[in-house]
This record gives sequence, structure tokens and C-alpha cells, in this order.
Amino acid sequence: MKLTVTKQLYCPPAWQSERRAMASAAYSEDLTCPVCRTVFADPVTLLCGHSFCRECIAGGPSPQCPQCKTAVPTLCGLPTSVTLKRLAEKMKEENGRDRAEAAMLCPEHEEKLKLFCVTDQQLACIICRDAERHDGHKFKPIKEAAASLRRELEGGMEGLRSDIVATESLAHTQRAEMTKTTAKSQQLATQIHRQFEEMHQFLRKREDEVKNELRCKEEDAVERMRESLDAMETALSQSRELEGELTSVLQIEDSEGLLRSWTEGNSRAAPERLFRPRANDLQVVNTSLSLGPYESHLQFFVWKEMLQVIQPRAELLSLTTNRADITVSDDGRSLFCTPKSEQAPSGHYSAFHTNVRPTAGFRFTFGQTAASSIISHAFSVNEFTSGQHYWETEVGLRDYWALGIKDYFLSYDGQIYSTCSRKATTELALGARPRKIGIYLNCSSKKLSFYDADNMTHIHTLSAGLMSTPLSAQFNIRVAAPDRSPLTVCWY
Repeated sequence: MKLTVTKQLYCPPAWQSERRAMASAAYSEDLTCPVCRTVFADPVTLLCGHSFCRECIAGGPSPQCPQCKTAVPTLCGLPTSVTLKRLAEKMKEENGRDRAEAAMLCPEHEEKLKLFCVTDQQLACIICRDAERHDGHKFKPIKEAAASLRRELEGGMEGLRSDIVATESLAHTQRAEMTKTTAKSQQLATQIHRQFEEMHQFLRKREDEVKNELRCKEEDAVERMRESLDAMETALSQSRELEGELTSVLQIEDSEGLLRSWTEGNSRAAPERLFRPRANDLQVVNTSLSLGPYESHLQFFVWKEMLQVIQPRAELLSLTTNRADITVSDDGRSLFCTPKSEQAPSGHYSAFHTNVRPTAGFRFTFGQTAASSIISHAFSVNEFTSGQHYWETEVGLRDYWALGIKDYFLSYDGQIYSTCSRKATTELALGARPRKIGIYLNCSSKKLSFYDADNMTHIHTLSAGLMSTPLSAQFNIRVAAPDRSPLTVCWY
């Protein structure tokens, strides 16, 4: 008897699990409902001796035992089998305990997991520690590893809570920005609708005016045509009446009778006067309706008219320079290259003085270039301190120009278009060569955008974060020969 006990005390865990499994299997069938094939829940025993779950037998198709077909009386009077219920609950507890113990065993060696492999970050048993795949790995007892992990997690918890607070603050700010963006979008939508409505009203008004003009011309032309038609119908009626009278007179063969009939009643005019052609005094009124340029160029003329009512409009820049090799036109809109031998009198350009430094990133700079040409600057007298501004410059076919504000430009050197800022120069690929450049300056967002002003295609936008106000528009041109093609600011 002692020998048997000793063997049980020292048998490996795998054998103990196997024995428990065999014992459990021996009576698990007796504690399993034949209908649902699971451990009994609220078991009842029928008069025939067979046992089932109350719900399984109550939900059957007929009141009889599923195994022996014995008739089953009403289930209301059958008590729960306390013994079977207690054994079933005990079996459930043992199965749960076996699963818990199995979870603490090494799935490979069926030994208790007592170590933690720090290298692989996993639980291990003693045999795992000596295995080849853990060769050179660092191990810790489970309690020591758990304590170390707990300290690390608790230390990280403080940082995590601080990060949560910071993230919540960022999320709150982001939600506020979303609200602001939505409100801004609604504001802009209202503004867009109002501005388009103003243009629609102008266009509808001009449409009504042009139609009224056409209607008046039509009525005048039709009235004159109606007067001509009335004269024609009167002459035709008189001629037909005369024709009838002549037919009657000509039917009289007696000469005396013919004369008496002709002169009877009133004196007749001489035949040559009476038969004078009336058509010679009449003329078809052929009035070709015309609205002048509104007939062929209506959209263009109305667009030009609309420019007078659109607000805000492009800036009416006035240019000036302190360079002797550039001449500003009398109206302040155009720049001409005037090399020293071709310079205009000093009164033709402004005496506006400013300190100008070379622009960083430019392909051409002040002084002599490789092409023995000079890059000269001109400025707008207008200065910008806030708000949003737009102006257009006609560059034509010039082989070099640079437009923008101080330190931020769009330039063309005859081959390449590029944007230049304090930090970088970026080459651009344009589909077509623009003849007119539009520049949009937003002082609030500090952005400078360039457009092909002929079709309003966006070219590029620069973030001018380092710009400082007040700002002036700047224009750079190359002085190499007398200039017959000026660079001109567009006025509308």
C-alpha cells in the first residue's frame, strides 16, 4: 500500500493528468445528457430510470423517453435529481481546474512554467532553459520577472497618463479647428453665393437691357415696314379699282358712248398722267436688325462692362525704380530697359530710393552675368500691410523676368520657369508659355500664388512665412540691349 502511495506522490505531472483524464472519462458519460451531449444542467430522472436535462426532455416532440420510448407523465411533478446535479457540478469544477493546470504547463515538455525568458519574452520551463533554441538567453524566475515588469509598467503609467492628457488637449484643439473650418467654409459659401449673385444680377440686368434695345429696334423697323406695306396696299387697291373701271369703259364700242362714260360724273385726268406707274414711288423697307458689337462680341463687351462694377479689382500698381538702366513710362505702368547709351532723361523715371540686395536663389543676380547682362529691379509705389491683393503683369515674349515680392519670385530665364524663395529654388514644368502673370498675395496666411492670367490656371504657391510688412510688388528685368517690348502692369 505504501509503495502505491509513493508512486503516486512521485509520478510526473503528465501521468497525473492522464490518470485524472481517464477517471473523468469513466464517469463523464454517466453525467452527460443523451440529448444535448453536454454535462447535465437541472437533471431529472424519468420513471423508466433514464436521466435528461429538464429543458431537453421538455422540448421534445412527444411526451416519451428518447431512449426507451416509455410514456412520460407531466414534468411539472418531477423533482431535480440532486445527486446527479451535484456530481455534474463537481465534474465541471474538475474540468475547469484541469484546464487551468494545463495552462500552467509547458506545451512542449508538460512541465510547470517556472521561468521567464527575458530574451524571447515568453514563459518557459526548466527543460526549455537547457534547450538549444534558448542557448545564451537570459532567464528570470516568474515572480521576479513579474515584479520587474510591474515596476516598469507602473513607471510608464505616469507618462501614459500625461500623454493622454496632452492627446486630449490636442483632440480638443482639433475639434475646435474643425468647428472653425466648418464655420469658415459656410462663411465663404455665403460670400461666394453673394458675389455670384451680384454678377448674376448684373448679367440679368444687362440681358434685359440688350433685349429691350433689340425689341425697340424691332418695333421701329416693323413700324416703318408696316407704313410701307400700307402704302403699297393702298396703291394696289386704287390700281385694281381703276382697272375695273377701264375694263367697263373699253367694252363700249360706240365712240360717243365711250367718251360719255369716261367723262361722266367727274372730269378725268389725262390718260398719260392717270397711268403713271405707282410702283416707282414705292420701295421695300429692308431694315437689317443689328446690335453692333453686341451681335458678334456680346460676351467680350459685357465682360469689359462687368470689370467696372466688380469689387475688389486687380491692384492698379504704379511703378518706380532707383536704377538708371530702367525707364518707367509716364503713366507708371511699364518698364523699359535703357542701357547707358540709350538712357532717357532723368525725369522719365522715379527718384525712389531703396536699399536692394541680391535675391537669393536667382539664376541671374545683380551685376554682370555670364551673358554680359544686368538684372535690374523696379518696385510698386503701392505698399501692402494686410489683407489680400492681386495684380497682373504682361510679360509678353521677354527672355527674362522675375515677378513677386522681396525674396519670393516666379522667374523665367528664356528656358526654365522656377520659383525662388529664401530657402530654395524649384524648377517648374509649364504646359504653355504664359504671356500674362497674375500674382495673389495673402498677408494673413503669408502665401504668394502665381497664375497664368490668360486662363487663370494656377502655377505655384509659395509659403512666405518670413516676409515682413510693409511689402511692395517687385519686378526684375534683364538689361542687355535697348528694349522695344516693355514689361507692363495691367490696369482694368
